[in-house]
Amino acid sequence: MNIVNKQVKIYKYELTLPTILWFLLAAIAVTLELSRGLNSINNFLIYKGVFQHTLQHQNLYLQYPNEYDDANHYGPLFSIIIAPFAMLNNYVGCFLWCMANAATLFVAIKYLPLTSHQKNVILLITAVEMMTSTHSVQFNPMLTSWMLLAFILIEKELDIWATLFIVAGFYVKLYGIVGLAFFFFSKHKIKFIGWFVFWLIVLFCLPMVMSSPAFIVQSYQDWYHSLVAKNVQNTDSSIAMNLQDLSVLGMVRRIFKVANLRNYLIIVPAGIMLLLPYVRVSQFKHVYFRLSYLALLLISVVIFSTSAESPTYVIAVTGVAIWFVVQAVPTAKWVYLLLIFTIVVTTFSVTDLFPHSVRVNFFIAYALKALPCFSVWLVLMYQLLFNKYKTIKINKV
Repeated sequence: MNIVNKQVKIYKYELTLPTILWFLLAAIAVTLELSRGLNSINNFLIYKGVFQHTLQHQNLYLQYPNEYDDANHYGPLFSIIIAPFAMLNNYVGCFLWCMANAATLFVAIKYLPLTSHQKNVILLITAVEMMTSTHSVQFNPMLTSWMLLAFILIEKELDIWATLFIVAGFYVKLYGIVGLAFFFFSKHKIKFIGWFVFWLIVLFCLPMVMSSPAFIVQSYQDWYHSLVAKNVQNTDSSIAMNLQDLSVLGMVRRIFKVANLRNYLIIVPAGIMLLLPYVRVSQFKHVYFRLSYLALLLISVVIFSTSAESPTYVIAVTGVAIWFVVQAVPTAKWVYLLLIFTIVVTTFSVTDLFPHSVRVNFFIAYALKALPCFSVWLVLMYQLLFNKYKTIKINKV
């Protein structure tokens, strides 16, 4: 029996090996961080600060050295998302927050229009990146799930909820706005636009329930200025061991020593290329075409972002995993090689499998974590433009 589909029966539930591994890795990661004390869950303290400072009408984007290191870079809506966890004890809240992130991504993957086997393969490929993000107590697994759910809900013609996740992702971390690309796959475009505008208004105002209109409006302005400043910091090549900008832009900057590279020189051509698959309207009816475009977007939002860091790559690697499982069967050897390349260089390059000097002076120094995902991005772009997709019946489980 294939190990991916091997099942273990526990009481009245049947759990697959990937499911057990998924939640075990998440629990191990957060437990290890909690065992090291509050300094190891600094991100959760920042998140908790967003909730508390919103209640107290304090600037969400200043540094509060007596409470935590660094500063918040999430939008005001995040105060609502983190509230149930922020009201708990730091250790309990942090543990539940990390497990909630793992659970939402797990559920989203399970609802993809794929076979059970394909979903389990995605879980196995993505598990270590999920664990890496959990080690940093990050929001990225949940954000990934929102992007997947936006796609899934449009597939189910539930545009009202799809647009909710798109707007929520945008108001928390901007990345979620890429979900607008699914508009072209919607069968109810007028409803899509109407619900999108509705959620833009509702979610903009929602944090005002726990604060005030004036404070939230000001907070969105402060958020904009904080993101501009963060972009400058992310691309500063003078910062030793800069763990930000692990992107295609970062690779160009670091490999070719182009410190003054203008981001738009890469982002604009990439954005134009992302639009090209839309000319193949006849292919929209094929689920593998739509899934391939979903994979392309998940990879794009990371590899062309100056804010890309190691924990962000759970988004991109989920895209790589989706790309892998929709390849033609029998799968070509080069597809396996590209997947292995991604697992080794993107997923494991920041782990202890490589010596510290290699991680810092090679992988991080040249932002090479982005290279395999960029390679898959190029393959996806070619396939979306030239492959002839077929209608495939999926056994939904």
